[in-house]
Amino acid sequence: MAGVYMDNGATTQVDERVLEAMLPFLRNDFGNPSSIHSFGRDVKKALEEAREKVAAAINAEPREIFFTSGGTEANNLALLGLAKARQKKGKHIITSEIEHHAVFDVCKFLEKEGFKVTFLPVDNYGLVSPADVASSITEETILVSVMMANNEVGTIQPIKEIGEMLKGKDIYFHTDAVQVIGNAPVDVNELGVDLLSMSAHKFYGPKGVGVLFLRQGTKIDKINHGGGQERRVRPGTENIPGIIGMGKAIELATAGMVKHAEKVTFLRDKLIKGLLNIEESTLNGHPEKRLPGNVNIAFAYIEGESLVLSLDLKGVAASSGSACTSGSLDPSHVLKAMNLPAEIINGSIRLTLGKNNTEKDIDYCLEVMVPIVERLRKLSSVYKPG
Repeated sequence: MAGVYMDNGATTQVDERVLEAMLPFLRNDFGNPSSIHSFGRDVKKALEEAREKVAAAINAEPREIFFTSGGTEANNLALLGLAKARQKKGKHIITSEIEHHAVFDVCKFLEKEGFKVTFLPVDNYGLVSPADVASSITEETILVSVMMANNEVGTIQPIKEIGEMLKGKDIYFHTDAVQVIGNAPVDVNELGVDLLSMSAHKFYGPKGVGVLFLRQGTKIDKINHGGGQERRVRPGTENIPGIIGMGKAIELATAGMVKHAEKVTFLRDKLIKGLLNIEESTLNGHPEKRLPGNVNIAFAYIEGESLVLSLDLKGVAASSGSACTSGSLDPSHVLKAMNLPAEIINGSIRLTLGKNNTEKDIDYCLEVMVPIVERLRKLSSVYKPG
């Protein structure tokens, strides 16, 4: 067998039904939604229908949905926009040490701009403590940003508990839910969040389109300047084919979420069980509070990059961490924050399963993994067979 894709955490394949929904807007329905003639009005109508679909999926109002170029821009708009809008009230932000770089690096930038950022520690499962959030709050705190689930180890964070703790405080709450949409329920009112980011290509939609949920009454400053699109929060002509695709993708993902999660969880657990049968292997992340398709596992005496490349030669696509840092030689900041030993950090890979994976994929991955691990360990100067 060849061509086994196990990197759905990096991106998913566009669903055929999504592609079909997009095609008319790449061919005949090409009008600019800001135009007042019929070509523009027809596209504007489709744009607003997509907005309604996204809103319905997370129990929001359509006017609270703002389309962006993806999760990274949504995170930047949330953090930079709110920091600029509220800096007269205070300049303190709380986040975690395991955020995606689209949040983590923005916070580092804001520190250079005079803001104080508290980077909360996590436990060895990658969990943030709501008590740590509470104890970090000061009179200057204007924003808490904690991701809903970690993109590397799959640990699901206690967002609802943090939201309840922040209720009634003059502090806004943002979560990066990029990895969660389509994998677990997301209800912005139940979670108690004021801002939420998502990206279409993580749930079988197209790349280059995302959303920032901005609760009504939450004031942010725009970070780009130009036209009046997206109610002047995010100027620029909308990516209509992408937005239409995102609307269809989130509609499909929401409708099929329960069956999808059950199937992928079954495959995930089978893969984890098989991989842990290999000696000196360790599962990273929470064993239960984790995304349905996430398997982050470490093999002692092996470099994760070498294992990923060896798997690729056998037709299995995996990653050694976040897709956004795959070209970096630096160790994972997530695994470092979890205080894992160096041999675990260096020997970790991420296998992320999706709706197109099968039991045959799992069997094949396990079949090729054993000899690859054995071969790579023989090359290690410190490995001594048990």
